[in-house]
Amino acid sequence: MRDFIVIGAGSAGCVMAAELARREAGSVLLLEAGPSDRHPLVSMPFGLVWLLNGPRDWAFKTVPQEKAGGRQIGVPRGRMVGGSGSINSMVWFRGRAADFDVWQQPGWSFSDVEPAFKAVEAHLRPTKLTHAHPLSRGLDPLFDPDPTPETESAGLFRHNMIRHRRNSAARAFLRKRPEVDLRTGAEVDRLIWEGDRAAGVVLIDGTEIRAAKGVVLCAGSLASPAILMRSGLGPREDLQDLGIDTRVDAPTIGANLHDHPGVGLHFEGPGSGYGLELAQWPRWAVSPLQYLLTRSGPLASPTVEAGMFFNARGDGGEADVQTHFIPFFLAHDGDRYQRKAGYFADVCLCRPKSRGSLRLASKDPAQAPLIDLGLFREESDLDTMVEGVDRLRRLLKQAHFGPHRAPEVFPGEQVSGEALRAHIRNSAGTAYHPVGTLALGGAVTPRLAVDGVQGLWAADASVMPAVTSANTNAPSMMIGWKGAEFIAEDSV
Repeated sequence: MRDFIVIGAGSAGCVMAAELARREAGSVLLLEAGPSDRHPLVSMPFGLVWLLNGPRDWAFKTVPQEKAGGRQIGVPRGRMVGGSGSINSMVWFRGRAADFDVWQQPGWSFSDVEPAFKAVEAHLRPTKLTHAHPLSRGLDPLFDPDPTPETESAGLFRHNMIRHRRNSAARAFLRKRPEVDLRTGAEVDRLIWEGDRAAGVVLIDGTEIRAAKGVVLCAGSLASPAILMRSGLGPREDLQDLGIDTRVDAPTIGANLHDHPGVGLHFEGPGSGYGLELAQWPRWAVSPLQYLLTRSGPLASPTVEAGMFFNARGDGGEADVQTHFIPFFLAHDGDRYQRKAGYFADVCLCRPKSRGSLRLASKDPAQAPLIDLGLFREESDLDTMVEGVDRLRRLLKQAHFGPHRAPEVFPGEQVSGEALRAHIRNSAGTAYHPVGTLALGGAVTPRLAVDGVQGLWAADASVMPAVTSANTNAPSMMIGWKGAEFIAEDSV
C-alpha cells in the first residue's frame, strides 16, 4: 500500500507525483492508463504528426455541436506517460496575469501562482527555436517580437524542448524521482470508499489498489470528472439514470466544460513552407539523418513554430485572439500526403464565453463520455472569430514572407462577411485545451480537495474556472506543482 495514489501521468500528474515525493509527503503510486512515453516519435518534435489519432491518443469526439453545424469535433488526448504533453506542440505560455485574478479564488491570484510557474520553468527551461523556418521569422516585424497574451505581439513561440527534443513533465519531473512507483496500463474505473473517505481505486480489470492517505485525480478535464461520476459524485439525476448510487449530489461536476475555438487559413504555393512538393524530396530524404546528427531540419520542428496575439477588431483593446503559425502544408481536404508546399495560420479565441458539459454515456468505463464543448453557444464568440479572421488576413499581408509567400486557398479571401461566418460555424475546431469540469469554488475547494468527501483531491486543467488566454500545458503543470504543495501541507 502506498500513501498516495495519483491517477494520470499527464502534465499535472507527473509534476504532482514528483513533487509529493520531493516534499516527502509520503510514498506515491502513479497510475497511467496508457503505455510508456519511451518512443522515438514522442521525443522527436515533428513526431506528433504521426502520434495524433494513433494508439497513444484517446482520440475522443464531441457530441454533435448544435451551434457548429451539428458536427462531431475531434478532441485528441494523450494516452501515455506525459499525457497530452507527450503529443502536443510544446508551446509554452503561462497565460495573462489577469486570467488568474479573474478566477477570484483564494490562493490562485497571479501573485500566488507566479512562484509555482517559476519553479516549474526552472525544470522545463522553455526556449525559442534556433532553426525556425523563414516564414515563422517573418512574423517578427508585425508587433513586439516576444509573443505574450498580455499584449499585441508576434514572433517565435517558446517551447518546452531541450536541444530540439521534447522536455515534457515526464522527462523534466518524473524521471528525476525514481522513488515514485509508476504503473502503466492501469486504467481506473472508480474509487474505493471507506465511509466518506477515498481509500483507493478499482482498475477496469477489477484490481483493487488502496492508499493510506488518499487519492489525487490528475486524469484531465474529461477523465477526472468521469471517474468521479462512476464513483457516485455528480448530478444525482444523471447518475440515477445510469444506475449509479449517488454518494454526493454535485451538479457542478462535469459542468463548465470549454475550450479555445479555432479556425484555420490554409496557404499553398511552390517554395513556400515545408511540404512534399518534388523540389523538397531531397530535404525530406536526409531529414532523419539531419535530425539525428544536428537536431535540425523539419523533424526538429514542433509544427507550431510561431504565432501572434492581437485584438480581433484592431480597436486598441486587449489581445483576444491567438494565432498558431505552422510553416507546413496542411491539407484541408483529401490525403495529407499531397505533393504541395504551404503554411497555416489560425484564429483561436483567447477567452470564450460559451460553455458545455461532460456526462457519462454509461457506467462502463470502456464507453467514451459525452463531450459537449458548447461551441458558439454564445454568439459573441463567433462575432470575435469573424473579426479575427479579417484582421489576421490583413496582418499576414504585412508579414515579411518574401519569396515564401503563397495565396490563401482555403477558405479563400473571397469568403467574407456572412459567408465567412457560416464557414467558421461549419469548419471550426478547437485548440485541444479542454478545461473547467471540476472548477475551483464548485466541485473542488481552493486547496484542491474534492468537496463533500475526505482524502480526495483534483489537480489538473479541470479545476480552471475559466481557460487561460493561451496554450494550457504550462498552467496544467503549475496546478500540479501547487496541488502537491497543498496536499503535502494538508495531509500531515
